[in-house]
Amino acid sequence: MIKNIVFDLGGVIITLGQDQAIRRFEALGLHDAKERLDAYTQSGIFGDLERGDIDAETFRVELGKLVGHEVTYEECRHAWLGYCRELPQRNLDALLELRSEGYRLILLSNTNPYMMSWVMSDEFDGHGHSLDYYMDACYMSYKCRVLKPSPEIFSQMLMGEGIDPEETLFVDDGPRNVATASQMGLHTYCPLNGEDWTKAIWEKVKE
Repeated sequence: MIKNIVFDLGGVIITLGQDQAIRRFEALGLHDAKERLDAYTQSGIFGDLERGDIDAETFRVELGKLVGHEVTYEECRHAWLGYCRELPQRNLDALLELRSEGYRLILLSNTNPYMMSWVMSDEFDGHGHSLDYYMDACYMSYKCRVLKPSPEIFSQMLMGEGIDPEETLFVDDGPRNVATASQMGLHTYCPLNGEDWTKAIWEKVKE
């Protein structure tokens, strides 16, 4: 029986807009942004930030070196938030309904301090709530110091929550992330980025 549901952020709760993020970083002068940015797992200073190897300030400085001029925190934040194309209200409503039914909801996301400065603020949902309002616990790559699809981040989450993989459904739009979760004994569901999963999720938790 499913008791816990682990959600990815980008591509599941939020519809990803990678092209928009690329355009914003290009506007800052990062001409090879398309090669540097990925929908699932970042590399270079982008990966260092999401892995927690560097902080937001170090990323700002290093990005400035790459583009040849100083960039501000707000410019970096604006570029990163380009990844958010849409936050469908149906997703938020589904999260609340799932919690009301007694499911424990957990976030497990490759993300960074810039993105989370919005997600964990009362500006997140447009109704004065942060993501904490919808989740029982949150595990972010930059705090866990490891990126999906590494098994280590899944182990941290499972141990931290004290939950059984066999009682847990993992929802992520990244096939490699879902493959790792499946190998670790979690039930999995891999919707496409932006797909309406709000009806199918009920079938998954009842399987």
